[in-house]
Formats: sequence, structure tokens, C-alpha cells
Amino acid sequence: MKNIVVLTGAGISAESGLLTFRDTDGLWEGYNIEDVATPDAWQRNPELVQDFYNMRRGDVLAAQPNAAHLALARLQEKYTVDIITQNIDDLHERAGSSQVLHLHGIITRSQSSANPELTYPLEGSEIKMGDLCELGSQLRAHVVWFGEPVPMMEKAIAICEQADLFIIVGTSLAVYPAAGLVHYVGSEVPVYIVDPNVPDVGLPARFVKIQEKAGTGVPQLVDELLNA
Repeated sequence: MKNIVVLTGAGISAESGLLTFRDTDGLWEGYNIEDVATPDAWQRNPELVQDFYNMRRGDVLAAQPNAAHLALARLQEKYTVDIITQNIDDLHERAGSSQVLHLHGIITRSQSSANPELTYPLEGSEIKMGDLCELGSQLRAHVVWFGEPVPMMEKAIAICEQADLFIIVGTSLAVYPAAGLVHYVGSEVPVYIVDPNVPDVGLPARFVKIQEKAGTGVPQLVDELLNA
């Protein structure tokens, strides 16, 4: 059975109503990223950061998987599928995908502010100030902030090295280190890019562009692969 590896970015979740993390104005839901998505922001104003992620978590829980998420889950009927996502939502899991690696964490879990390896499932939608981990430190969202290491990169690289087919959905290939993952895919492996704005970066011939939104392009590609 072929191994298909899929790298997804903000574009796939945007169609479920979740605003993209990096926008042209440098804001996320009206907030400066420097005020809500860095370790310094947490040191300066943990209440603001906590409230911000509680609101984002509410947005995620209210959102539903879209046609692209559901189509990727269907690929499991015929292939071994690993999804590597830059997104912090759980829409891939709710669509039915069973092997999902979150490069930047997942907002439906909490994390110790003292030890990032201590994470916990969340039953509700909020983490309150005063909610502590087993070390006695404040819990925060399980999200990788700017300036923090990306602990799942090594695992993601190993997955990419095993790909027989690689699919990129809804990401500009400009967000590093995630964008560098394509360099670990074998040189003979076909690569499909599904995005309305595929960057014109002189892509090799093995790269197939599908210049559609995820909700249109991904189901088309999945139907092709399942009927191959």
C-alpha cells in the first residue's frame, strides 16, 4: 500500500471559517501576533494570552470539517495516509483522519508553562488562570509560539522521507521550518500542490499544481487517487 503524506496549512481551515494565522496586515483576529503568540507576550500579560486562546478554542469547537478535510480522510480507504498539519485545530481528526501530526500543537489540549512536554486533554473550552499542571505551574494552550522550538519537526521529517506521494494543501511554502519539509521527500516522488495561489518559484516537473481552493481541489485529487 502506498504511503501518502499530506502537509496542510491555514488555507484548508479557512474554508471552515477559521481565520489564517498570518495575514497581510500582520494581525490575527485583530490582535498583533507579538501580543498573543510569543513567550514574551505570555510573560508580559498571561491573562490576555490566555483569553485570546480561549476565544480561538471556542471558534475551533464551533467550526466543522469541510470537504477537503473529509476527502483526505477518505484516502485511508486505499492508502496509508499521514497528515502533517501546521494548523492548531482538530478538524482533521474530526473528519476521520487517524494519523495526524500537529507541528504547532493543538488548541484542544493544555500545556504546562514549565515543561512543554506535559500536555493534557481539555474537557471544556477554557483554561483558567489558576489551573495548574502537576508541577504546580500555570497551564496554557498547547500551541508553539514564535520563538519556541518546533518539537515535532524530527518526526515530521522521518514521515516525509517515507512518502511515495506528497500532497501540499493550503500553505504558501513560506512558513519555515514547515516549508522545508518538501526537501526531505524523495527526488522521484510526485508532489501535488493544491492552493489557489501556488507560488511561482520554478517548481520541478514532478510538482503538479492544482490552483483551486482546498474544498474544490482536494476532493478532485482524492477521487483521482482512489480511482487510479
